[in-house]
Order: sequence, then C-alpha cells, then structure tokens
Amino acid sequence: MESTDVIRQLLISALPILIAITFHEVSHGLVAYRLGDPTAKMLGRLTLNPIAHIDIFGTIILPLMLIVLTNGRFVFGYAKPVPINPMNFKNPRKGMAISAAAGPVTNMLLASASFLIWKGVLTPLASISPDTFSEAVLRPLAMIMQSSIVVNVVLAVFNMIPIPPLDGGRVLTGLLPSKQAMSFSRIEPFGFVIVIVLIYSGIANHIIMPFIAFFLKLFHVY
Repeated sequence: MESTDVIRQLLISALPILIAITFHEVSHGLVAYRLGDPTAKMLGRLTLNPIAHIDIFGTIILPLMLIVLTNGRFVFGYAKPVPINPMNFKNPRKGMAISAAAGPVTNMLLASASFLIWKGVLTPLASISPDTFSEAVLRPLAMIMQSSIVVNVVLAVFNMIPIPPLDGGRVLTGLLPSKQAMSFSRIEPFGFVIVIVLIYSGIANHIIMPFIAFFLKLFHVY
C-alpha cells in the first residue's frame, strides 16, 4: 500500500473509529449509571472527549496496522474499557447484561445514522451540486460515512461474540440460569486468549463474517 493511500485511508477512518469507540464506551457507563452504578461517572469516563477513552494499542496502533496489512479493507479498534461495578446494581447479572448490550446497540445506531446521512443527505446533494464541490467535499464525506458503517458494524458484531469479557459474553452470562452463569463466567480470565485463538485459527471468520457481511449488505456497503 502506497504511503499516500495509507494517509488517505487514515483520514477517512480516524474520525469514525474515534466516534465509534467513544460512544461505545460512554454508552456502557451511562447505562450502568442509570442502573445505579456511578463508577464510570466518578472516574470521568462519561465524557465524549475521546482522549479519556484512548488505548494506545487498541485505538492507534491496531487500526494503523490493519489499514496497512489489509490495504484498508478491514479497520478495527477498541478503547479502554469503562469500569463497571455490578455490585451497585439491584440485580448484578441483569444490570451487567444490559450495560454490556448498550455498546453494540449504540454502534448499530451509529451505523444507521451514517447510512441515513450518506444516502439521505450526501447522495441527493451530489446529484444537484457542481462536480468540483461533489469531488472535493461530498465524496470524501460519503467515504467517511461508509467507513463509519463498516467500523461500527465490525465493532458491534465482534463485541457480541459470546465469550467474556466481550459484551456478548456478559450478555449471555446475564441470560443464563445462575448456576450455569457462574460456571460460564469462570472462563473470563482466559477470554481474550480464546478470542485470539479463534481469530488466528480462522474459526472467528466463520462466526462473525456472515453477520458482518449481512449488515454491510443491508447498509449497501460492499
């Protein structure tokens, strides 16, 4: 990938990634706060300032590596997890499940908003605007909206893999009967190792790629 292409893809993807991970984490903390846990608020994490949520590897290094290694076809990142204390909830398992689900739901809402801006605003404007304006302004904005759809769909689907500490694992723990939930939650310390093995082995592709492809087709991307 040429350096100019890398810079171009970075400019297109940087804002969508920052918005996606910031809203994802804030939604976790905000829902937890509404359910009785003030931990995120006390630690200053209920802010839309992305600096408070940036993880050096997950927010900066990983997306850059993926842009280079996949020629910009696959971009993904993550932020510092928002701290949540389930003991502050009236029903810890239910509260944790709802708080966990808030992140992926928010990402799907952002993907939907990006689609509406792209198809409902930018595309009609392009049809009535001068070519120079369309090329200089509307086309780059449309590409940013498309990138936003991809980033938010990937983030939502990946996080819903039912392995703790991913959001899907937290949701599943809240839905299982108490005994099974307790047994299932014991794999959390090994969760990321399991996820890495699934990704490295290619098994994860068979789990999440059909869902990603479905939603991208739904949003008319690719």
